[in-house]
Amino acid sequence: MPFLFLSACNDSSQSNQHLHFVYNFSTQSLDPHRDTSYVPLRAGVTETLFKLNDETLSVDPWLAQSFEQVNETTWRIYIRENVSFHNGKLLDAQAVKQSLDRSIEENVGLRSALRIKSITPEASSLLIETTIPYPELVNELVHPNTSIIDVTADDAIDQKPVGTGPYQVTSFQPGSNIQLERHGAYWDGQPKLDTVTFTFNEDPGSRTMALRSGEADIVYRPEIEMIDTLEQDGLVVDKAETFRVHQLTMNLEREHMQSLAMRRLIDSLINREQIVDGILNGYASPAVGPFLPSFPFAPAYPSDEEEDLADLLEQDGYEQVDGLLTKDGNPVQLKLLTYSARPDLPLIAQLIQSDAKQVGITIDIQMIDTPEEYMASERDWDLATYSNLTAPRGDGGYYLNATFHPDGALNFSGVEDTALTQMIDRLNQTVDRDQRDQTTEEIAQYVDERVINSFLVHPSTNVALKDNVRGWVTEKSEYYMITKDLEVL
Repeated sequence: MPFLFLSACNDSSQSNQHLHFVYNFSTQSLDPHRDTSYVPLRAGVTETLFKLNDETLSVDPWLAQSFEQVNETTWRIYIRENVSFHNGKLLDAQAVKQSLDRSIEENVGLRSALRIKSITPEASSLLIETTIPYPELVNELVHPNTSIIDVTADDAIDQKPVGTGPYQVTSFQPGSNIQLERHGAYWDGQPKLDTVTFTFNEDPGSRTMALRSGEADIVYRPEIEMIDTLEQDGLVVDKAETFRVHQLTMNLEREHMQSLAMRRLIDSLINREQIVDGILNGYASPAVGPFLPSFPFAPAYPSDEEEDLADLLEQDGYEQVDGLLTKDGNPVQLKLLTYSARPDLPLIAQLIQSDAKQVGITIDIQMIDTPEEYMASERDWDLATYSNLTAPRGDGGYYLNATFHPDGALNFSGVEDTALTQMIDRLNQTVDRDQRDQTTEEIAQYVDERVINSFLVHPSTNVALKDNVRGWVTEKSEYYMITKDLEVL
């Protein structure tokens, strides 16, 4: 997509503090209950009842004032007072209920994740009853798709959602940009910026050029090869460890991927160090499993044991014929999906393709635009490079439910493993933190032993900005970007 230069973005005078932010994903809708790019939350338009603390992995009240667990299936959430929507309407328990009801109605994955049976507004609080004992309800209310909006507002929700955040939408050009202005009655202190342009651009070269030319003030994920040059130019590059993992999703509904030996072979071909150094220029670390080793629920994986993959493959009907890996006389040919919004993923796909060729496997690469939609609706693929946040709610429950539970919104592998499902269900009903961590470790080890997906690297999040920008924080969760504290000096 060609970069859109906006002359208004250069107006950063003291009378009108304007900031131009360039993001690497685009969206066609600002409906916060459906948008998988989470742009309304990231742009400071909406807020959720609870917010993730990146440093402690704890969940803190945000639009909620506090909460208490009444019994194992009932929660009372107290709503923060003196909060107003962008249209001046005061936030109350009824408005929160209406917003949550809509999010559950509009978002099947969220409905499954929240497990809410009923929501009852009572004065300044909500009484929420879940369908099962569910200690992680509060953590799930961090999800950007639970953003609280005024669902009764006249404006179209997909064009101009009326939230409670520090900035409100003045105009939206789908796939291009959002124009924002300060919410003067913001509950948590006066936002420092008057206006913000939030531009979408999936080309890292164009994003980087926008910053170097002075058109942009902050660029999310600049071109990795240009980071040293940006710093030499006097620009600031902020790097942060992330909750994210790049993974190779394996479609277990496909014949070859149903073979554990084949999945192990594919995993064994991945040169993680080469991905880190050769593709990501060192701005990543090799992944063993989905979770960073520093997480309290990340397993201490055993050392790899030597195994004769040739024997295992032969048991599953595979054999080498004239340099090609075959089954039933047919050469193994796999389809691998990738997408350009994360430019390192196509390069990783090409590396996997090259390495697979060395053992006689042909891999055809297919570029797709919207990975979530394609992988869910089209099942004619074997592998897919994909990137996912693995602890955006403070622990591993969200990722494990979304990725490996049969009802998971991100279960693109199509995994239906009774033992695995039972472990995840047990995790969902476990309250004690140490027990939750232990169960999470057990699940991660189970996934590793069966190679249900292959985990490649943990990329760092890189953000480049002008040296006169203040208040920017590169969050590990990648949720909170345009905040009240941002300013341009």
